[in-house]
Order: sequence, then C-alpha cells, then structure tokens
Amino acid sequence: MSETLVTPAQEPASAAIGSAATPGGSVGVAVTDVARAAKKASRVLATATRATKDAALLAMADALVADAPRIVAANAEDLERGRATNMTTSLLDRLALDETRIGAIADALRELAALPDPVGEVVRGSTLPNGLRLRQVRVPMGVVGMIYEARPNVTVDAAGLALKSGNAVILRGGSAAASSNAVIVGVLGDALAARGLPRELIQSIDAYGRAGAVELMRARGLVDVLVPRGGADLIQTVVRESVVPVIETGVGNCHIFVDASADVAKAVPIVLNSKTQRTGVCNAAETLLVHRDVARAFLPAVLAALREEDVTIHGDDDVAAVAPTVPGGLRFEAATEADWETEYLSLDLAVKVVDSLDEALEHISRYSSGHTEVICTQDVTSVRRFTTELDSAALIVNASSRFTDGGQLGLGAEIGISTQKLHARGPMGLAELTTTTWIVEGDGQIRE
Repeated sequence: MSETLVTPAQEPASAAIGSAATPGGSVGVAVTDVARAAKKASRVLATATRATKDAALLAMADALVADAPRIVAANAEDLERGRATNMTTSLLDRLALDETRIGAIADALRELAALPDPVGEVVRGSTLPNGLRLRQVRVPMGVVGMIYEARPNVTVDAAGLALKSGNAVILRGGSAAASSNAVIVGVLGDALAARGLPRELIQSIDAYGRAGAVELMRARGLVDVLVPRGGADLIQTVVRESVVPVIETGVGNCHIFVDASADVAKAVPIVLNSKTQRTGVCNAAETLLVHRDVARAFLPAVLAALREEDVTIHGDDDVAAVAPTVPGGLRFEAATEADWETEYLSLDLAVKVVDSLDEALEHISRYSSGHTEVICTQDVTSVRRFTTELDSAALIVNASSRFTDGGQLGLGAEIGISTQKLHARGPMGLAELTTTTWIVEGDGQIRE
C-alpha cells in the first residue's frame, strides 16, 4: 500500500527519492556493480527448487524474530529522527516497529512459503496441426527494483515476494527508515547465506542517496522492472525519469457510496473500519457519498460513530445541516473542491449527499485515483452498474475498503497496489512478479 513519500522534514516528494550524502567513488559504478551482482544471483535462484526457496523464507522469518530486539533498537533511532523533524503522525505509524509487528511481518513470510510457487506454471498450451507443442510458462522477471519510504515492513515484503517468485531485489528505502532497513537487510542476507543462497538476492542502495536512486532508474538491461511505492509526486517522478520499465502504483483517493437500499446497520461499521482502522494507508476511505433517500437514517448514525473516533468531517450543505445534531459536537468543516481531490491519510473524511447512483458514479469517475471504491447496497442492479461502469483496481460490495491488500486477499503479501492497466493491476503478489516465456518443442519441423 502506498504512502505519502516525503522526507521527515517534509521535502517535496520528488526529493524523497533520497538526499543522503554519497560515499566516496562513483555512485554510477557502485549501483551498476550492485545490479550486476543481483543479475548473477537471480540466475542462481532461477534454478532453485520450491523447497529451497521455502526453506529460505522460513529461515528469514525465524531470523527476524530472533533479531527483533536489534531491529527495534534501530527503528527507535529512525523514530527519534522522524519526531525531531516533525514527521506526520501517519508516517510515524508506518515507520514504527515493535516485536509484535515484527512477528506479524515474519508470519507473512511463512504464509508466502505455504503458497504455490508461480514459477513453472503453465499458463496455456496446445499442439499445432504441424506437431509443434507449445507451452506458455511463468518465469521470474529477474531483478526487481523498489523505491519507497518510511515503511521498513516493505523491505521484508519485497524481499520475500521476490525470493518466492525467483527474483533478486534491489531496495531504495529512503532516509526515514535507514537504520531499520540496514539491520533488516543484513538479517535477511545472513539467513539466505545460511541456506546456501547468495546474499546478493537482497541488496540495498540506501547508502548512495538520491544519486543512487537515479542510477537505479537508469539501469536498463540490469534491472528488469522498477516499482515505486509512495505518493503521487514520487511515483510520477519515477515514471518520468526512469528508463527501466515501471509498474506504476497509485495513491488511494478511495470512495464509499451508501446506496438507497443499503443496510444501515452494516454500512456504519464498514465506513468506520474503512476510515479509522488505519488512516495512513492507501486503502483507507477518503470520501463518503450518501444517497439522499437513506441520508436521514444513515447520516446521524455514521457521523456519531465517526465523532467517537475524532474524525473531522469535510461536508457539503446537507451534511452541515445534520452536523449540529451529533451528540458531543462534531469536528466539521465546509467541504471545498480540494476536499474531493484529497488523499488525507489522516482522521479526515469528505462527505457528500447525492441524489442518485448516476451522480455517485459521476463523482467517483471524476475524482477517483483508480484504487478502491466501495458500494453498500442490497440492489443487484446497483451492484452491476457500480462494478461495470467504474474503472478502478478494486471494486468492493458491502465490505471495507481495507480489504484491498495482498495479505487480506490471500496473496501472502504484496509489493504494491498497481493502478495501471498493463501486466499487473491491484495488489501485486507472486504471479505479478513473473513474466512468461514460450517453450516450443518440435521434431524437425521447418517453416514453409
């Protein structure tokens, strides 16, 4: 899932690609050496059996748990720097690690080990009239690059997904999590080496700062695909500047539409969970649209529930009329055009009353980032129209937006949520980190 990629000092997102001072020597040469080592290591991994890869994943999980105190200590350094430079609450939450979170990250690696290996899967096959036997088979990408920020758990997720899908990974995790990531990459590398695999399968270029990230974007031919994970400015910077193919992940201006036929008793907790279960993530709801026919029953209940979670409501005139009736006083601001466009990543929610499903679809189509949209309804026609007329990576019916997540959808983990339409869309798990090759077997056939 994405995050607002700014440095702790709130630099522009494009600068969040990195700003650390580089060590001596040529950064270009250093990053090229890292990429060549990754390419070589990926060829070793390409021949590894599922048993070998799964054993390595389990060893990585055990190593994280065993070294949790050291990781937590390094993470405390990152958190201290973040607070000193006024990092936002949502980014601090994403950055923070404790032994419980590390245990959950390790469990995600164990879940990956239990999943089927996508490498070698036959996507389709046939025998032609001339006797040629065809198979389209999943194979690893080779070397995957990641540019992200303030998310040390992504370091582990990316490493685990890359390993299981047969890829080497090069990580640029940013200065905000530098201490945490340095320890984590070391722990994972040691676990790989102990299982007889090259530690170069998991490498970091954090030490080379912004210049290193730029060189990673230029490493076409050595790096096979690059995945930026963060805010819109960072992602677009990578898309514009990279000559390496990019899988574009997107920000999450996610919507919930409560239709006229919605079950209010179910819709209220869906909205609450979507907005408040964790605010600083890309699949948190940012706009709530309510059909006028259900607004009288629904708005007082949902606003009261959101008030209990200290959510600030940015509402239209219809919502403003209800706001004074909320017990205890509602945090309320009149909505502006900017509110419909904003991914808050905070305890803020834009709320609007609409006259019809058509108006809701028009609003979502105009302002959505193409990530996740939710409808609460009992009307099958509304479901059909919502899921066919909207163009987002995930469309959810009568459930929380928080389910747009690789782990929640049974993918084990995710390397990001793609909002593009080429190759991968939605949570990117193991299959999305593979490509295919055609294997053609003959017995002396020649083309006429």
